Amino acid sequence: MSTTPTFDLLIRGGTVIDGTKAPRFDADVGVKDGRIAAVGDLAGASATRTIAAAGLIVAPGFIDAHTHDDQALFAQPDMAFKVSQGVTTVVAGNCGISAAPLKKGMKLPMPLDLLDVPDAERHSTFAGWVAALRARPAATNVAALVGHSTLRAATMESLDREATGEEIAAMQALLVEALEAGAIGLSTGTFYPPAVKASTEEIVEVGRPLAVHGGLYVTHMRDESSKVMEALDETFRIGRALGIPVVVSHHKVQNKPNFGRSTETLAFIRETMKGQQVCLDCYPYTAGSTMIRTDRGMLDGRVLIASSTPHPECAGRDLGDIAAEWGVAESEAARRMQPGTAIYFLMDEPDVQRILAFDETMIGSDGIPTGEKPHPRLWGTFPRVLGHYSREVGLFPLETAVWKMTGLTARNFGLADRGTVTVGQHADLVLFDAATIRDAATYEAPTTPAEGIHAVIVNGGVAWEGGRSTGVRRGQVLKRTPSAAPRGAAA
Repeated sequence: MSTTPTFDLLIRGGTVIDGTKAPRFDADVGVKDGRIAAVGDLAGASATRTIAAAGLIVAPGFIDAHTHDDQALFAQPDMAFKVSQGVTTVVAGNCGISAAPLKKGMKLPMPLDLLDVPDAERHSTFAGWVAALRARPAATNVAALVGHSTLRAATMESLDREATGEEIAAMQALLVEALEAGAIGLSTGTFYPPAVKASTEEIVEVGRPLAVHGGLYVTHMRDESSKVMEALDETFRIGRALGIPVVVSHHKVQNKPNFGRSTETLAFIRETMKGQQVCLDCYPYTAGSTMIRTDRGMLDGRVLIASSTPHPECAGRDLGDIAAEWGVAESEAARRMQPGTAIYFLMDEPDVQRILAFDETMIGSDGIPTGEKPHPRLWGTFPRVLGHYSREVGLFPLETAVWKMTGLTARNFGLADRGTVTVGQHADLVLFDAATIRDAATYEAPTTPAEGIHAVIVNGGVAWEGGRSTGVRRGQVLKRTPSAAPRGAAA
């Protein structure tokens, strides 16, 4: 005689898009002890909590491949800007910038200061940061990288030169400590001042421990403009020298003379993939956002100030208008507003679509979770891909869109038991309306939550429902499991 199964949570009557690119199918999903316990016709089942999902898509929780949420996990533990758009896992520590290891009292150079880590909350070891997060879980999971620029700042008296052998050894030791504590790899940001002077050889030598520990090399490349091909070549050479997988962060080609060159970069990436483990992510906008910079190349298009420590009243205003009002050049106005963040309109829509549509492109928001006027990608990235680019533009089917933000990302980052709606997987799930999901965040109102997200579940707990955070915080610190990736994937 069979017994009626009892679940902690039963999602009844939804249409499952499972994160593998397979066609959608109608099924109930049962959750027990934080994991998916059953998928199918569960008509006779009972549960502590049932969610009616008729007319909704049930998908794996979205994995944000590129974030700067290191400190937001503590400062904004409800992670409303992420769970509101269906994100259940964030990859932090990107662009060479991580919240650990940091010495108390040390001055943080731009853009490390963008993480906004209070001195009292700094950790001199990566293990300390991980332990603190496990003691105070956030609403989302996190897989964290350790930043090369952070390692430089922690070991070098001066950052305007290449590291010495002794400094490289010190950085290696910190990297080993981080990897043993659970870091999934090393990120670099050679585009930024703290690492501009770092040579290819320095990065290779610092990264030597990655191969032994199965880590990734993730990079905001040295150039995403006129020298983008040279930067890609350097990135791939570093990966080959270390014998490890490479992730090209927020791939783009910027500045008008380079519009259209994504055909060239993607062809190079595809060819390289034949003999090397290479991954890439991007965000679905023609504007990027980073620290306020004064170099001409970054000021060639419209610049919108997102935040400014000395001039907070300038948030949400165009740099050109501010410069005119102050009677100075835009570069001088930008200098006066440092430190802060800005939004740079430097990309072409056809390039954005071409990169998004590339088979192996993952989705990452690259949002900066500070200030009142952030880039709208902080709140809108994933619904924008699903609503605008999949449903309205028709760039790819919904199954492909979901795969780009779930199964593909879990595979590439080696996040075991995540990324698909499969029995045994951790119950990270999102319920959304395929007909209405859309990003509501705009450059004028960037913190407006997305529409069409009905519920978000993290490790079996409902973290977002009815348009608000529930206060449930079941996020975990995730480690990388290279063997979790199928043959042919980045391992």
